[in-house]
Amino acid sequence: MNIFLAGATGVVGRRLVPLLRDAGHNVTGITRSPEKAAALETLGVRAAVADVYDARALLKAMAASYPDVVVHQLTDLPQTLDPSARPAEFAANARLRIEGTANLMAAASVTGARRVVAQSVSFYYAPGQGARTETDPLDSSPQRQKSVAAVVALEDKVLHTPGIDGVVLRYGRFWGPGTWYAEPKGSGCVHVDAAAHAALLAVTRGAPGVYNVAEDDGAVSVEKAKRELGFEPGFRLNR
Repeated sequence: MNIFLAGATGVVGRRLVPLLRDAGHNVTGITRSPEKAAALETLGVRAAVADVYDARALLKAMAASYPDVVVHQLTDLPQTLDPSARPAEFAANARLRIEGTANLMAAASVTGARRVVAQSVSFYYAPGQGARTETDPLDSSPQRQKSVAAVVALEDKVLHTPGIDGVVLRYGRFWGPGTWYAEPKGSGCVHVDAAAHAALLAVTRGAPGVYNVAEDDGAVSVEKAKRELGFEPGFRLNR
């Protein structure tokens, strides 16, 4: 299967690339950096240099890969967490979720991709009793308004683009190699290896829709992902 991976050099993308390759998929990964493109090539991935905000360049790169499935693992966050810079960090990531996703979905429609698997988050649910499920409402508090609006825009594009089966993975807060945290930061987190494995599973499994992907610790329910995708919260790469 031909996979177009946006965010191939990101924290999840780096773990996902070998999983896709070892599963026998033909992978094209995009990056804005020629140096990172060269690194992808050494992993057996066809690399393309393109900026998701450049709709024409993105379409050209995607069309050359003849994608069956597009995987959206793009984020715009710093390598290290700086609390003083968080408003600016969140603004950049929100823009990517809105504008970048719109460009990806437009390109997917034109190039004939049948399925899109996209990264979202599971930590914006409105407070409530018990584990949050995929049908529970999102947080409408003023302090989270912009971030939640960006998540809603991303999910709406992925789930409601005609002709495409959209799968949204609502990830918990990442921990593990390459992330901000070496250990889980509270409940509702997810190891980056398990997050990558969930994306691999969603390429070929599960009905279109939303899936929580996190630790099975009672913060959010992952029963749907376990049942329909075969998600295993304890999955780890052997490297």
